Amino acid sequence: MSENPTRVEAFSDGVFAIAITLLILEIRVPHSGGDTTLWAGLLALWPSYIAFLMSFFVILIEWVNHHELLRMVRAVNYPFLFANGFLLLTVTFLPFPTAVLAAKLATPDAGAAVAFYCATFVLNALFWNVLFATMVRGRLLRAEVSESVVRNIRKTYYVSMAVYVLAAALAFVQPALGLVLNASLWIVFARLGYRSESASSQR
Repeated sequence: MSENPTRVEAFSDGVFAIAITLLILEIRVPHSGGDTTLWAGLLALWPSYIAFLMSFFVILIEWVNHHELLRMVRAVNYPFLFANGFLLLTVTFLPFPTAVLAAKLATPDAGAAVAFYCATFVLNALFWNVLFATMVRGRLLRAEVSESVVRNIRKTYYVSMAVYVLAAALAFVQPALGLVLNASLWIVFARLGYRSESASSQR
């Protein structure tokens, strides 16, 4: 089986859109009354704001990268469809660790919550690696995609998974540093080299 990736991209876009929309459902209207003012209630939601913003930007960047990655593909096959499906599984799961992070970030369980959150991205990074390996081994890439770009993407995916593992481990000791290390990969993926390559392949 080999077909155009257009339907895959459309389906994937829908999954990313649903996942990013579900994030906001964890920010609830605070209760006010008695000694608690509305402003105090809103300020008390700071863990929810942090969790929401972190996951929103992660999903946004992953969607952009997924879009650029698919522009490098000339066709898809069965292994690609399943690899892409497992990647989307980790994306749709993200609202749950986000909710856990929001609920526990300001509590003594912050370390476990951040570790769980970062560990989710270890699994997510694993399936980014699986998806790209499926593309390369299945010879699904466009002819314009150079070997140097393939090496750069593969190296970035390997390193990102290692960083997520480190962030999850660090979270047990310093939850804030674990989150910062986790978020540092935003810059890496925002600047990943296949973006210019995929653009040139469309000319």
